[in-house]
Amino acid sequence: MVEKHLYGSVLLKAKDILDFISNSEMSPTLKEISNGVEISKPTVLKILQTLEYCGFVRAVGPNKEYYLGTTFIKYGDKAANSFDLKKIAMPFLNKLRDSTTEAVNLGIVENNKIVLLDRAQSLNNIRLDLTLGGTMQMYTSAMGKAILSYYSDNELNEYIDHTALKPQTINTLTTREELLGDIQKIRQRGYAVDNIENQDGIYCIGFPIVKHDHIFGAFSISAPVFRVDDEKITNWIEQGKRTQQAILNQV
Repeated sequence: MVEKHLYGSVLLKAKDILDFISNSEMSPTLKEISNGVEISKPTVLKILQTLEYCGFVRAVGPNKEYYLGTTFIKYGDKAANSFDLKKIAMPFLNKLRDSTTEAVNLGIVENNKIVLLDRAQSLNNIRLDLTLGGTMQMYTSAMGKAILSYYSDNELNEYIDHTALKPQTINTLTTREELLGDIQKIRQRGYAVDNIENQDGIYCIGFPIVKHDHIFGAFSISAPVFRVDDEKITNWIEQGKRTQQAILNQV
């Protein structure tokens, strides 16, 4: 890849500073920021003063601990409203469908359920047709569990507290312990499995679409279980992770 020649090195330094503040567990001081980004204190101070003037950071307290400014809330809302997940993701999901020949689904969360936003239909004769706009439970579906794996422990427990874990099939996880155990595995491996848990005869592998702690949605590869074997599962996981990264590179 040809290296881009960027204009305005101070903007890149400002981004490093904002990233450092955003990633810090506690609000950092000037010294901590300077040490963290490896830029001299005088330069960091000048950039922080400019960022503060623009509303991008706030300095609080006698020790001047720095926080991100509320201006980012406005920008975040505008970015979220203008973001078209379907437009960005579907070209990649269509390619994933072509390489696996199986259905690839794109979903988002609404009211604690997965809403099917779009779908690349299976190329096989026997296939399952789902209704766009239809919903699935998060705890039973691969897309739903993939997203739940990015919930904080408090958010996850609150979801379970307000959700009746009713069986959709004989494989559905219907206890808090089973679901929490499965979520922990998903967090470790980076993808979710619906092993005939949401619908009889259907196997799915789900991948979250999450960047900078923002959950955009998820996608899944789904197929009738009689077409699924260990070799295909391994291949689908590899292709799914590559597709996931390709989408995130565009977000």
